[in-house]
Amino acid sequence: MHAFRPLLRKSLFNLFAATLAVAALLAPRTAHAEALLLIEADSGKVLQADNATIPWYPASVTKIMTAYVTLKAVKDGKITLDTLITVSPTAASQSPSKMGFRPGTQLTVDNALKMMLVKSANDMAVVLAEGVGGSIDGFSVMMNDTAKKLGMTQTSYVNPNGLPADGQITSARDLGILARSFLRDLPEYEYFVHIPAIRLGKRVTGNFNKLIGRYPGADGFKTGFICASGYNLVASATRNGRRLIAVVLGANSGTARAVKAAQLLERGFSQDNLSWLRPSLGTVENLVPVDASPPNLREEMCGGHRKRPASDDDDALIATNGGTSGSASATGGEAQVTFFTAGLQPPLMKASELMASAPAAAEPVIVYTGPTRTGTALIAAVAADADQQATPKPRGKKSRVAKKPDAGSDAKTDGKTAAAKPDAAKPDTKGAAKPAPIKHAAAKPDAAAKPADKPAASGDQAAKPKAAPKAATKPAAKPAPNNS
Repeated sequence: MHAFRPLLRKSLFNLFAATLAVAALLAPRTAHAEALLLIEADSGKVLQADNATIPWYPASVTKIMTAYVTLKAVKDGKITLDTLITVSPTAASQSPSKMGFRPGTQLTVDNALKMMLVKSANDMAVVLAEGVGGSIDGFSVMMNDTAKKLGMTQTSYVNPNGLPADGQITSARDLGILARSFLRDLPEYEYFVHIPAIRLGKRVTGNFNKLIGRYPGADGFKTGFICASGYNLVASATRNGRRLIAVVLGANSGTARAVKAAQLLERGFSQDNLSWLRPSLGTVENLVPVDASPPNLREEMCGGHRKRPASDDDDALIATNGGTSGSASATGGEAQVTFFTAGLQPPLMKASELMASAPAAAEPVIVYTGPTRTGTALIAAVAADADQQATPKPRGKKSRVAKKPDAGSDAKTDGKTAAAKPDAAKPDTKGAAKPAPIKHAAAKPDAAAKPADKPAASGDQAAKPKAAPKAATKPAAKPAPNNS
């Protein structure tokens, strides 16, 4: 009996060690890292899930639901893609990224959708919400009703664009369900989620989703960023008739989320023949939600350690040695995951190299204001928009014109300097602080400041009364320090 004791102890120790290893694999990772999900679009089968049911702030991936509700209304005959909708003062007052149209400007549902999904325009999301739901409040009800019907049990919406708000919550699980539903229910409109670029007048804007035009077969969906959420991406790709959906939440840069999504997709496509070796994770709908508060990544994403303000269109290259935890996770295992740049033949590239390369050449889709036009009328509309883009220059207020690119870029959506920039860029939104009919819209900025975004959420309305006196009483050169 004594002779067997050492063997028994060793066996028990090995069993205990194995149990701890399995527990470590099964236990959810800390929410601070990131949330990852990879699923098959057709079946909903889960191929990988890390923190996929931890609540998260969605940021601009909210616009997938805004597009879904809008296009469902089109499909049901309630509106058409040619329906004209109007930019309200509330829409015009939204924080960047936005198109920056004056209140009263009209455009079609079709053009508003393209601008919202490619440029991630927050003002166009509100224009669509008011056009379809009557108000931000009314449209939010439609969004939440739709989420409930689709089985998105961890999601709630209070606005159509994803600007910071306490009640704006989702999860990787729910975003996977939404992306599947979009492809299943609206196949005739899925081209909206993989437009490579748009052109308004003379201005060309590329899709913030870096997989489009770079990763072979990439065909969707949407990026998102606020300081509290980190860099989010819902992406899809199709290869040999098989479509996969990847969700990345909480990456540390725009490139990092694209690299991680590309790695997830590549693993999914390359491991199809070995699926029998892996335990089944079930379908995305069966993933068990975690009851927790969303992580707030504001300090990590927008703290003073960043060399420049973070933005949704962040093209910073990924650190391959050192860097934040987000960088490390985004490049982890990259040596084992490479990509065919020409489909079937070498050379192979690392994910970071692929995302840093130029996108495939593609003609930008023309967008414009006003009603639907074709032929010479379309050419005239494009020329008119180009002229409109040039009109601010002769006004003589060079300081305000100089500020507009900064205020209208994603870089100031959530950074610490956002309060000054959006204020200077809103000469046409004086009435934005008093939209009485839409109580919820007025309340949004205050709610938005809590989780992540005090400058972007409250700066527009709080500082606006001071902007006019400054411009009127101080020399044009005085505001220059605000741009530094």
